[in-house]
Amino acid sequence: MEKGKSYDLKVEFFRTAPPAPSGNVPAFAGGSGGRRGGFGPTGPTLQWNPLNDAGEAVAAAKQAAVVVAVVGITSQLEGEQGSARGPLPEGFSGGDRTNINLPKDEESLLQAVKATGKPLVVVLMNGSALAVSWANENADAILESWYPGEEGGAAVAETLAGVNNPAGRLPVTFYRSAGDLPPFDDYAMKSRTYRYFDGRPLFPFGYGLSYSKFAYSNVKLSASALKAGAPLQVDADIRNTSGVAGDEVAQLYLIFPNLPGAPLRALRGFQRVTVAPGGTRHVRFTLDPRDLSYVNEAGDRMVAAGSYRVFVGGGQPGTGAPGLEARLSISGETKLAR
Repeated sequence: MEKGKSYDLKVEFFRTAPPAPSGNVPAFAGGSGGRRGGFGPTGPTLQWNPLNDAGEAVAAAKQAAVVVAVVGITSQLEGEQGSARGPLPEGFSGGDRTNINLPKDEESLLQAVKATGKPLVVVLMNGSALAVSWANENADAILESWYPGEEGGAAVAETLAGVNNPAGRLPVTFYRSAGDLPPFDDYAMKSRTYRYFDGRPLFPFGYGLSYSKFAYSNVKLSASALKAGAPLQVDADIRNTSGVAGDEVAQLYLIFPNLPGAPLRALRGFQRVTVAPGGTRHVRFTLDPRDLSYVNEAGDRMVAAGSYRVFVGGGQPGTGAPGLEARLSISGETKLAR
């Protein structure tokens, strides 16, 4: 349809009557509005599907010093099953995700403006993880803003301008593709969530950067050998090695021995501390028996014997995040209340 022109539109539709109830079966067994075979309580709707043309964006990019591309998805695309309406792009089905990629037209837009040779900053707006591999490899920076609300624009601008020094950490894993995840044909935890995933994610749970850099030292355990059921105290020092004051989120992960049902690793504590340039802050974690436990295959919560590792750092162990680890040996076993 061209701008400024009028078009006649004829719509024909039919409501499908539900089958007659039999016995004690209700005519409508659930779902708001009883949208069974019809159009729901609001009837049919007319929605626009705008054409996506990168021409204007490319022209603007050529005149700019830096390109800030705001891309992602909206709550109109993702949600509970059946909640999304209107024409949906590839990868979305009624609120469900059939893949976790950035919509194709948006990735094409990023590629087009990147081709201008200008620095590219990608601002993501989304409510769930996105596989933004191309952006990770080609953009100069990525800022995750989620769904930020009415002051989101100001917060993003202040962060990009350096007025605000970010220190957020990802609460979910950003996988490289839906192929990293097993199909949901059972409820086994193998390869699900950061605790059981043994692959290499795009961005791990707990990941985050800032304009400051930090180093960890003096990671000490109150005891390197512990009897099951006893608590553990962990201390560490965090130094700001940059010239910018910032917040660091110190995370403590427990890495488990090879026990049936035990996770590979688990976050057992975190602290957010403000550290001045060149300054050092001390953090202390106290782990009780439940923090040192896991749920075995029989469904019992146990503190089990074995060789553990305790990692304190700015992210998960083995992901390049700054941090240090210490070894812990637990003897005996204790069953805890669920």
